Amino acid sequence: MHTLDQSLELHVTVEANGSDAVDLLHEAAGLSKQAIKSAMTNGAVWLTRKTSTQRLRRAKRILQVGDQLHLYYDPKVQAELPPKPTLVADVGGYSVWRKPYGMRSQGSKWGDHCTIMRWAEQHLQPQRPSFTVHRLDRAANGLILVAHSKACAAALAKLFRDRQIDKRYRAVVRGDFSSQPAPLRIESPIDGKTALSEVRFLSLNSDTQRSLVEVKIETGRKHQIRRHLADAGFAIAGDRLYGNGEQDGCDLQLSAFRLAFECPVNHGPVVYTLPTE
Repeated sequence: MHTLDQSLELHVTVEANGSDAVDLLHEAAGLSKQAIKSAMTNGAVWLTRKTSTQRLRRAKRILQVGDQLHLYYDPKVQAELPPKPTLVADVGGYSVWRKPYGMRSQGSKWGDHCTIMRWAEQHLQPQRPSFTVHRLDRAANGLILVAHSKACAAALAKLFRDRQIDKRYRAVVRGDFSSQPAPLRIESPIDGKTALSEVRFLSLNSDTQRSLVEVKIETGRKHQIRRHLADAGFAIAGDRLYGNGEQDGCDLQLSAFRLAFECPVNHGPVVYTLPTE
């Protein structure tokens, strides 16, 4: 009998039409039927039929001979609870959200219930599918777009790819940034790829020796802002990954506060911003 504190990857081939997915996985994994159903809801069960593999969420989905069920059960993932995002705008074809610290931009084979995509699918009215357009670090917070049709996802992705979306971030960094060029252009490659960040000084807290800066990026490499600022000697406060081991006692102080682009739905310029705190 499998216990709930162990990770498990399981693949089961359906041998009879009309088989019940929950029963099959329960028998093969030794997990309770309730645990299987919860894993389904949380996006940890997949169904392969011919050449198509998709998440299986409906326990009563009719199965066929030759189908393959895949269970990716990780108790830590299953136990996660998604923090609550804030809806900024619903344009129909896409929505704009303020993603909180700790929420994921996209899921994995082990689940997707703690992602902004799944939250949008479950909470928007009317309900719609969600598609990833761009990403925001789990440790960061701020504005993120979620597409609700393949056509809109393609249009928004093209805007990002063609660098036609103006993305601005605010960060609290360690040290006095006031003497840096305005802007400071950081062009060091990331993972062998071109990366460009422009950083402007906004204010200094002389008591904490922390600076508030605004960052504009022309590329979207993984952890680009965090890595560029750390390399320049101004690690972001709360950055446990690139902060050289310093403990700030706070979450990552990086927020995506502005998105501006030509709306593919209403065909006019739009600007979404977060209030200055």
